[in-house]
Amino acid sequence: MKQYPAMKSAKICFLWHMHQPYYTDPVAGSASMPWVRLHATKAYYDMAYGLEQFPAIKATFNFTPSLLRQLQEIGSGTVRDLFLEHAQRPAADLRPEEKAFLIRHFFSANWATMVHPYPRYRELLVKRGNDVYGRDLERVAREFTTQELLDLQTWHNLAWFGYGMVSRYPRLAALRTKNRGFTEEEKQEVLALQLTAMQEIVPLYRRLMEREQIELTTTPFFHPILPLVIDTDFTRRARPDLPLPSRFHAPEDAEAQLQRAVEFHTATFGRAPVGLWPSEGSVCPELIPMLPKVGLRWLATDEGILARSFAAAQQPWERHRDLYQPYLIGPENQDTTIVFRDREISDAFGFVYHKTTPDRAADDVLRRLAHIIHDAPQKQVTIAIVLDGENPWEHYHEGGEQFLSLLYNACSTGRLDHDGARAATATISEALEASPARDRVSHLHSGSWINQDYKIWIGHQEDNRGWDLVSQARSHLAEISATLPSDRAQAAWDELYAAEGSDWFWWYGDDFDSGYNDEFDRLFRTHVRNVWTISGQTPPELLSQPICRLRGMPDTDLMTMPLALLSPSLDGLVTNFFEWRGAGKITTHPPLGAMWKADGILTDIQFGWSLDQLYLRLDPSEPSQARQAELTVEVQLQTSDHVYRLSFPLAPSGSDQFLLSQRQSNGQWQEIGLYQSICHRKIIELAVPFKDVQLTAGQEFRLTILMLEHRLEVARYPHHQPATFLVPGPEFEANLWRV
Repeated sequence: MKQYPAMKSAKICFLWHMHQPYYTDPVAGSASMPWVRLHATKAYYDMAYGLEQFPAIKATFNFTPSLLRQLQEIGSGTVRDLFLEHAQRPAADLRPEEKAFLIRHFFSANWATMVHPYPRYRELLVKRGNDVYGRDLERVAREFTTQELLDLQTWHNLAWFGYGMVSRYPRLAALRTKNRGFTEEEKQEVLALQLTAMQEIVPLYRRLMEREQIELTTTPFFHPILPLVIDTDFTRRARPDLPLPSRFHAPEDAEAQLQRAVEFHTATFGRAPVGLWPSEGSVCPELIPMLPKVGLRWLATDEGILARSFAAAQQPWERHRDLYQPYLIGPENQDTTIVFRDREISDAFGFVYHKTTPDRAADDVLRRLAHIIHDAPQKQVTIAIVLDGENPWEHYHEGGEQFLSLLYNACSTGRLDHDGARAATATISEALEASPARDRVSHLHSGSWINQDYKIWIGHQEDNRGWDLVSQARSHLAEISATLPSDRAQAAWDELYAAEGSDWFWWYGDDFDSGYNDEFDRLFRTHVRNVWTISGQTPPELLSQPICRLRGMPDTDLMTMPLALLSPSLDGLVTNFFEWRGAGKITTHPPLGAMWKADGILTDIQFGWSLDQLYLRLDPSEPSQARQAELTVEVQLQTSDHVYRLSFPLAPSGSDQFLLSQRQSNGQWQEIGLYQSICHRKIIELAVPFKDVQLTAGQEFRLTILMLEHRLEVARYPHHQPATFLVPGPEFEANLWRV
């Protein structure tokens, strides 16, 4: 009998992670930040609503128990919401300090997608001004009329509603159309619909789960970096160079965070979870045996962990062959399954696709998936796309509705079926049932999805101070816990577990800045202080002192300016130490902000000039070499009158050259010509004559470097705004030394 080859099958597994830090202070009975309530009206509701429109699409959702608890607390009114109270107060009754609070905080949204589209909200922002840091807020607030303050209260909450709620409750669209002159009754309508959204979240997802369209998974209760809770010394496995706090070693806390997560999830959704997204994809070998004890059968993390695990076991790593399948891990006869996310697609959802059109973004996802399915050698292909399910959508116009609709429609209508392959979305458990793990990871690397280490949460002096405070509180509680009434002991341990959460340490150190770092610092110290207060002890005075230092605006460390004229050899090599001495630098570190962008394309950018040429040096990273063939570099030079573009492939080529173009008034680019003043070997060095881009001594120009992958922007340097310079004149070096 003739044998036919088995058809290749691909399971596309979306895992959307929903999480917020535990903002509740249970001693005070209040929450100081509004993000649970506001995200409920947007991302949490939208993502479920979107799937209801496409019943053939399967997906996995991860809800942290700390988020679910806050949805219950705020939705039931058992916890006060500071921002909500400021919104509820009649505008005519606001005190001066409350008006100042509104002016400072009620523009907290993505301005491009959630303020500027609404004329009245934008008008109020223009009146306030873009930057109120260091200004007299009460003085600015006095310039706002009662009606303007009422409109601001309304718009701050109205703008956060996503497409799901707006579609289901037409009154929201009608109020947006009204635009201005809201009444107190209309404001209360908006706030009541917020409460409705919060109360509908769990039932929405539970219905989707019960009809088998989604799988629901969990995370350790308060989102701790579980390997660090088990033992902070595990940090040294990936980063032996980091200074560490006094050793924190509490594996029993790790087990408690897992056990309580499973119990809370089961009580909330009526079904026990079998999958885990460990906080920030953080794993270590010691974590794995804990999972079967609480009924968890699989976990997911980042592809970088798999690559590092292969390297540690001295196994050859081939991404297209090794990534797209599940693996067994853990002690024999206690097998757990582990899947690894495709970082490139996952990060593109979070950081790339909002910069382009919905159809181009959807086509790019489909293109990537088709390549994976074609290139993977196995007959059963499992593609895990895992990312934050709430924060990215603030950056998309219309909240990403059109993009996701185009993508879901394509996935449900067989657009990925070709060349004898069948592709469909699946929950992760369904994918594992269809294609069980056969290969084993013999050595699991200890790290997170960010650089495959734990540096974000430990090693900086602020992080380490935080860990020492948690350690001190834990030692105290362990000593006296048995003497406390059981309810008070449980409440004190609850606050200790909350202090172990990763979010406080995310904002410590110099990695990120949210604009609310001081409040995250205060919340962390509040949870630690509550351990002492609940147990009837006086908290240490140290807990009243801020940990985080004051920071400037995010762009303060954007770059350093050149200190000397340059004349480097354009040979693509670091010829000698002095060649680029005195050059300026543009930071390649990710921008300070709410999300991490691990592009890692360049390790260094240096620039400078002679009197007649601009010089640029780019140092590609070793990990980016595999991607270089797909990347294009665009250097944009802009003056008040002209915009020029230098473009070239990032990958080395046989004949190094860049194309110089000028933007015309109609937006099209006019090619000027090819230049050979560029060389790419170990590094990239190039020069462009000032005269060819119409720059003269003393003239101001702006510089931006873009990295494009398949025409999509994947990185930008500087991150926030162009670098601005003056073309040097004959007195350039002399002026630098003038006192």
